[in-house]
Amino acid sequence: MNNKPKKTVIIGGGFAGITAANNLKNSNTEVTIIDKANHHLFQPLLYQVATGALSPGDIAAPIRAILGKNSKIRVVLGEVKKIHPRKKHLSLVNGRKIPFDQLVLAPGAQYNYFGNEEWQEHAPGLKTISDALKVRERILQSLEEAEQLQDPQQRQMHLTYVIIGGGPTGVEMAGAIAEIAKRTMRNGFKNVKEEEIRIFLVEAAPNILNGFPEPLGDKGKDMLEELGVKVLRGTPVVKIERDTVHLKVGSIHSSNIIWAAGIKASPLLDSLQVEQDRLGRVFVNGDLSIPGYPDIFVLGDAAHFKDPSGKPLPALASVARQQGIYLGKQLARKEKGNYLPPHFRYIDKGTMATIGTAKAVANIRGLKFSGFFAWVLWSTIHILLLIGFRNRINVFVEWVWNYITRKRGVQLITDRSRCRHCSNNEVQVGRKKSI
Repeated sequence: MNNKPKKTVIIGGGFAGITAANNLKNSNTEVTIIDKANHHLFQPLLYQVATGALSPGDIAAPIRAILGKNSKIRVVLGEVKKIHPRKKHLSLVNGRKIPFDQLVLAPGAQYNYFGNEEWQEHAPGLKTISDALKVRERILQSLEEAEQLQDPQQRQMHLTYVIIGGGPTGVEMAGAIAEIAKRTMRNGFKNVKEEEIRIFLVEAAPNILNGFPEPLGDKGKDMLEELGVKVLRGTPVVKIERDTVHLKVGSIHSSNIIWAAGIKASPLLDSLQVEQDRLGRVFVNGDLSIPGYPDIFVLGDAAHFKDPSGKPLPALASVARQQGIYLGKQLARKEKGNYLPPHFRYIDKGTMATIGTAKAVANIRGLKFSGFFAWVLWSTIHILLLIGFRNRINVFVEWVWNYITRKRGVQLITDRSRCRHCSNNEVQVGRKKSI
């Protein structure tokens, strides 16, 4: 009888990968988790890093620290280049090959520019801490540059913000920028007038927050407009150039363009050569395995898994977390011959989106909320979803401070390489120039 422990490799340190790994801690398997970053990142709050409400360390934690100092799970910092499902090994970009008996794929997703990848340079999205810091510095830098210009026409481009995509990320980003630009930051800039600041939320569909039942989409629109955001519905983007967004009718000139218009699965999944949907997600069986490969599993944003109504599960942290728990327990019990039901069942705990301080919309199992109570629900659930007691306390304190003072704590510019009006005698970190 072969008692040699199986090699279980997990790709991705997000919610799905981390929870699967944690549930395999005490199993008789050799677990290896691979990720391009050494930390787990709570992506739903990245926009708050981008708008200065939180620091990167508040929403991220080292993977090794999460697993615990006594964990037997091996952590590999690296990027997977290709998966060889029949040969049961994968290749890293550095040429190293890692064998597996069981493979768990939870590589997450990336932004979908719908075939217009060149737009990414001018309209960055929010998927990493680096993305969030770049957006934050662009927002703050635009205010600094506008402060130095005397001509209102020249200032207008720097005081115009365009967020493309009316889903939760776009809505939350638009509301946060409205607060940082119109309320928090404008008091410190003597040359910037509130009426000069323009914020556009551009959505191609007839409504924003399409995943929410009515009338929450309309309530979200009303809340954004109260903050001064101009919501353009039914307005597809046809082209993006430097400082310009071309719409089906007209264009908007802005040095602050942010993309939040949909996601697609990681291109790593293409190497499996199995059936995928139009977003690149892999169709999976009831136990989250791939048809034809009972020892390869796909979780989270990478998986196309239908709910009882026949609709694919959305790309939510709660979906990834529940799938990670289910699969981790299933693989751990498999070693003992004690299986869970061979079909994953998602428990929908609701969807919600915040729209500035003390404003949100929420749909909790058919119950619809908006306003302050929805914001309290949103805040509580997001704090509980954060990994690590320290992060939960830090975020709670920052939110209380922001609610009381209306001041955002992180307003630093550390990379001035994009500054258009800096003197050559000033330090420019990005270009490594100094006096």
